[in-house]
Amino acid sequence: MATGIFFYLAAAITILSVLVITRRNPVHSVITMVLLFFHIAGLYLTLNAEFLAAVQVIVYAGAILVLFLFVILLLNLKEELLERRYVGPWPLQLAAAVGLFFMFFLSLKAFKLGPQGAFTDEVIKAQTNTKVLGKFLYMEYLYPFEVVSIVLLVAIIGAIVLAKKRVRN
Repeated sequence: MATGIFFYLAAAITILSVLVITRRNPVHSVITMVLLFFHIAGLYLTLNAEFLAAVQVIVYAGAILVLFLFVILLLNLKEELLERRYVGPWPLQLAAAVGLFFMFFLSLKAFKLGPQGAFTDEVIKAQTNTKVLGKFLYMEYLYPFEVVSIVLLVAIIGAIVLAKKRVRN
């Protein structure tokens, strides 16, 4: 029962995080995005995907948002915040909003509660998702994993070579 309440609370706050695109101040948008990312991680936890929740918090809420904040702080946004922008005709925006809400309610109508798929409680209790992911990644998909790591290593070395300034004697 508590899991269901937490799921619906996290889902509602995730939906309310549409404020990310409605804020005029970019710093407020990034702070709202932090809220969004943490509640998406909460949704992953209610779906027994603890590894995805940890990756969501570490990669997105940690690294990506710090990068966004650095870019925002490096840019000079004072002139852009003071400008008045043309927002277009409001009837068109209203029609788009009604269409989005209509699609949202149609998707809610198609939503069905209950266990679906091949996973049963016994399978979930026997192994955690992280253990299953590790087995697949390092046993069945070892060679593609190694190929991707070599490609990323080559890309990092290439970026360092391109970014390095040439010194002339």
